[in-house]
Amino acid sequence: MKIPTATYRIQFRNGLNFDTATGLIPYLKQLGISHLYASPVFTATSGSTHGYDVTNANEIDPTLGGREGFDRMAQALKAAGIGLILDIVPNHMAASLENIWWRDVIEHGKKSRYARHFDIDWSRRLTLPFLGDAFEDALEKGDIVLTPDPKTGQPAFAYFDTYYPVAPGTLTASKTDGLSKTELTELHERQPYRLMCWRDAPRELSYRRFFEITGLAGVRVEDEVVFDDTHRLILELVRSGVADGLRVDHVDGLADPKAYLERLREKAGPDCYITVEKILGKGERLPPDWPVSGTTGYEFIASLSDVLVNDENIAVLSELYDSVVGKPVDMRNELRAAKLMMVEKNFEGEYTTLWKLANSIAGTGGAMYDENDIRTALRELLIAFPVYRTYGTEQGMPAEDTALLHKILRKVSAPALAVQPEILAFLARILCGETSAAAASQAGLFRTRFQQLTGPLMAKSVEDTLFFRQNMELALNEVGAEPLIRTFSLSRFHTEMIKRREEQPAALSATSTHDTKRGEDARARLFTLTEAPQDWAACVKRWHRMNESKVIMLPDGPAPRPALTWMLYQALAGAWPVTLTPEDEQGLQELDERFQSFVEKALREAKLRTNWDNNNEDYEKAVLDYAHHLLSAENRLFLQDFHASIQPFIHAGLVNSLTQTVIKLMAPGVPDIYQGSEALNFSLVDPDNRRLPDFTGLARLLRQDDKTGRGQALNGQLKQYLVAALAGLRQQKPALFQQGDYVPLSVTGQHAENIIAFARVHNDDAVIVAAPRLVLGLPARGLPQAEIVLPPHLAYRHYRDLFSDKEITLTDQLDMAVWPGFSPVILIASSPS
Repeated sequence: MKIPTATYRIQFRNGLNFDTATGLIPYLKQLGISHLYASPVFTATSGSTHGYDVTNANEIDPTLGGREGFDRMAQALKAAGIGLILDIVPNHMAASLENIWWRDVIEHGKKSRYARHFDIDWSRRLTLPFLGDAFEDALEKGDIVLTPDPKTGQPAFAYFDTYYPVAPGTLTASKTDGLSKTELTELHERQPYRLMCWRDAPRELSYRRFFEITGLAGVRVEDEVVFDDTHRLILELVRSGVADGLRVDHVDGLADPKAYLERLREKAGPDCYITVEKILGKGERLPPDWPVSGTTGYEFIASLSDVLVNDENIAVLSELYDSVVGKPVDMRNELRAAKLMMVEKNFEGEYTTLWKLANSIAGTGGAMYDENDIRTALRELLIAFPVYRTYGTEQGMPAEDTALLHKILRKVSAPALAVQPEILAFLARILCGETSAAAASQAGLFRTRFQQLTGPLMAKSVEDTLFFRQNMELALNEVGAEPLIRTFSLSRFHTEMIKRREEQPAALSATSTHDTKRGEDARARLFTLTEAPQDWAACVKRWHRMNESKVIMLPDGPAPRPALTWMLYQALAGAWPVTLTPEDEQGLQELDERFQSFVEKALREAKLRTNWDNNNEDYEKAVLDYAHHLLSAENRLFLQDFHASIQPFIHAGLVNSLTQTVIKLMAPGVPDIYQGSEALNFSLVDPDNRRLPDFTGLARLLRQDDKTGRGQALNGQLKQYLVAALAGLRQQKPALFQQGDYVPLSVTGQHAENIIAFARVHNDDAVIVAAPRLVLGLPARGLPQAEIVLPPHLAYRHYRDLFSDKEITLTDQLDMAVWPGFSPVILIASSPS
């Protein structure tokens, strides 16, 4: 297997196709990239902006250039010596009439050859929750009519521009038009599907969906026929050598992830590089028996906070945030409230299905449990789950998952929750496969459905609710991060990297993705708030006062409330372009357009005073107007104050950015560069983070011959230079970074806490890495009072400075005063002494 030395993630669509990507190859080569890491390239729904709504897994999307364009790109990559990693989506497909498999299921129901391809409950009609009203109401309004499908000529229920086929044999041939509303209703009742309002989906859906997205239907890849049908082209591309690796999307959504990965490995062969999108919770490790190289790297983002957060000030920042909120924030209670809402409302149907299964299993075993007590116990078990899922199968529960489950049961047994211990024990027996033979089938279905629900429940509760409600420090509100306040320390980071070297040396290391809540450089900047929390709080208080005339009093309170303004100013500070000034009206307008989209999404994801299902237009307008005012050229006094006040955070953030980059490129794992993030990325949440980068400008920037040899920090050139230099070093010394030990280095002196230092060592090969941290408020000349202590196998050796190319000889210490300023230090061992 060829392990990548550095990957470059490209988001196809949004203006980027195969020909565009082909044109980028010389740039990627110069950047030191070993593998292009592509977002899904298979045919997706019309107008898809991401490609995860696949309609045909065995066709390259014509809108991207089709198979011909793809082959041209693949051939050009091969010629340049760059590999290709494909993002595949085994968990779901688009529930769209453009999907011929799904359309066939709609038309033929259980008789369709694809009826078992999708995860559908066939004990009832297939629900199609795509109407704005109930079927009867839409029919009464005239929104639904019976008419020939313009594409097939066959009778269909037409709902505006969508045509749902009438099942064969359900419509009398002699009477195909002029049907009364009663007759149309009766015809609808004879269909294998039921058209329904989208609002009813959380309660009544008959198929497994991806998270809360009813337009994405679960696929049963656990069935070998389905696996083969959905992986035909994927495996062809791997076996032919076109694709060198695969990224498996949302592996935790599958019925049996391990079994799927084992089959994928068997079919794809031992040389295929495979990673999985898997969120690891606190203390959780990737199952060691999965035949993959590792995860896509969200846990690496979380680990970086140990380097860039000032732990001494977290409590101070928390208290200041509490004062703005108006009461102490109990994050455990907030997490519980978010999960409770998700269980009882957003995932009500999935929760109810589990409850009914549990009742049935109890009846099969002759247990006389109260149904409401079972529902309560099940709810608390779901809420208490601290990780995405366990991995129980018919063969039982893995030992580590059994231990986790019993730990959760002890927590749920707390008297305050009033859960019956015997019912918890009953649910545990189901999950562990310890039921009677008569109940085995239902118990297996319960276990699978339970494990497929805990992941979406965690993701939607934390990432898409809590992280938009609680905004003490936005840099910590990131995918894969722990929502509860914890301590931050360099020693923890070093421990994590040693474990990463042991467990996932070939996993991807990410800092930005298409799903992160903000760009890596915005996060790096916002980490600096923990270095000066009082200064930040004073700024927010002053800015709120300057703009309080734009706060609107609504029946349910002011809009925005002070806690929300804390978030707005923080998000704006993170997204503010480095060179933007209050006088740049066009720049302010461009930022305002992006910020408006972010604010609307943030308000709805928080689900407090408005949400996606029920928009509070007055509230949204008031907050959006407030946000717009912040960036209005007429709001000059505020803009001048804001711009001046965030400068220290901007400059400290740029240092953090370089440190973050150096760590990602030098630490265990395969560094993944998200498109455009080799320079500065201050993006907001999607869709802002999926915008097409200025690749022409990036290529020009990399070609520029800067006199310092490093480039400029303000325009991202220095960061880009670091990426290219370090990615090139990884290509020169693959064994050092794939197999080399991670060695934490001690630092002494007054500024010891302002340095992170480590070495990568493999046999006689070694690289010493030192980078600044927590520099807000420090003099620009650098860290004159910090010495890195070198262990014997690194001391008294000759080294080459990667950036100056100068040879130096070290003693048993590395004096940071030799390197003025806040630039990172990379020293490559020349040879043993």
